[in-house]
Amino acid sequence: MAAMRAIQLDNDLKVYYIRKIEEGKNKISVINTIRNKLIHRIFAMAKNQKLYDFNLKMS
Repeated sequence: MAAMRAIQLDNDLKVYYIRKIEEGKNKISVINTIRNKLIHRIFAMAKNQKLYDFNLKMS
């Protein structure tokens, strides 16, 4: 449910979802990837004991 909500909001995950769908990927496959991304972010926040930084730019 979190992945479904994430693609409804205006954020980097929605941009990722739209880009992958336009590339021809299966919608469920892309949603599973977004779930995985959310899990990794949550565990990284817990491990580093930091809040999520929305302005962080990935290289």
